[in-house]
Amino acid sequence: MLVEPDAEGISPDLRREVQELRLRALVDRLLAAGGVQGARLAEAGVTRGEGLTLDDLPRLPVVTKSDIWERYPEGLRVADPDDIVCVHGSSGTGGRPTLVPYTAQDVGIWASVMARALGGAGATRASTIHNAYGYGLFTGGLGVHHGGLRLGATVVPMSGGMTERQVRMLVDLRPDVLACTPSYAIYLGEALAAANLRVDSLRAGIFGAEPWTDGMRARIERLLGLRALDIYGLSEIIGPGVACESLDSGGMLNVAEDHFLVEAVDADGTPVPDGTPGELVFTTLTKTGMPLLRYRSGDVATLAGPVEGAPRTLRRMSKVLGRTDDMLVVRGVNVFPTEIEAVVLGDERVGPHYLVVEDRRVAARAELRVVVEPRGESAGSLGDDLVGALRERLGITCVVHVVARGTVPRTEVGKARRFVRWTEGEPPLPGLG
Repeated sequence: MLVEPDAEGISPDLRREVQELRLRALVDRLLAAGGVQGARLAEAGVTRGEGLTLDDLPRLPVVTKSDIWERYPEGLRVADPDDIVCVHGSSGTGGRPTLVPYTAQDVGIWASVMARALGGAGATRASTIHNAYGYGLFTGGLGVHHGGLRLGATVVPMSGGMTERQVRMLVDLRPDVLACTPSYAIYLGEALAAANLRVDSLRAGIFGAEPWTDGMRARIERLLGLRALDIYGLSEIIGPGVACESLDSGGMLNVAEDHFLVEAVDADGTPVPDGTPGELVFTTLTKTGMPLLRYRSGDVATLAGPVEGAPRTLRRMSKVLGRTDDMLVVRGVNVFPTEIEAVVLGDERVGPHYLVVEDRRVAARAELRVVVEPRGESAGSLGDDLVGALRERLGITCVVHVVARGTVPRTEVGKARRFVRWTEGEPPLPGLG
């Protein structure tokens, strides 16, 4: 289902013309507002938007999260304070969140791209959407809510937690779409199985806010009997809906590129070819509250063109492969935590709950410890087999701890904690030694 055919299904050449017009208007807006982005444009010799094309992007300045943090709480706001209708944000270091101001136009854009995402998952006006993302400063819950209302569907605003009540509502209201984090989807599936219940009305799930692999996708689909789709967003750009997998997108995520221009660059900021992992850089072509030109997200993914012959003509991105600041360097080898997850969850004997521990108590001899729970009662050779599989995938030897089921903490609210650095003191889990 194309919710907005004129945006999702137009020819790429026509969309490029729209993008360039919007890029020029954005540059003029930033120059007129002054501030950090306007000053950097002037330093780069850009005095007006007229004449700029998408080919000029690599020579335009970038902004980063630190630019927003350093100007807390207003960040890089451009709009007049009277035009701000809400503020969202993500958690930051030291308790300082990244706050993002939204105008009414921004909220409308957010509702629009989220409605497209839901439509791509098969949702319609007749759908009931069980929304178990958290409501609040975090953009997940309200993003899905805005999109569901724009689509005309029925939204059940459960938020996170209260799993027993979630199960009751799933059984009683028989939704066809579930929206939550992938770790909570597994939690809900386990709760339903423990209660000997099954919700056969579910057709699709939109799961995001955490990195997850195809192995985890298979677990979710088995537990809940639905099609599991990935969604991507970041509060600095809009929240969820920046990109979303659809039923026909070939396992990648359609980018709402009429609003959010995307690039992939290497560590030096040079664009990389399609199919090559690079840091995602976003330009908000239409936002008015805190528009950003070439925002370095820190997320690493690959880009590709649209599926040939598909109704959606949007560029696509892969699942997030990792973050530039989360990449581990262990004994000279670069490792993303998602690579470990792919091995762990690729073994049918492993339960869905695990923890990766970067043990740096002795900095010169850093180790990766991987804590897993067996699916069955007996672990057998699971530990040794995972050591071998991880060595083959990563090129280094990891210490694998097979622990009793229930040892790894579960998460009902918010994002699952799957990675921790251990530099001193007590172990993050008992028995790691």
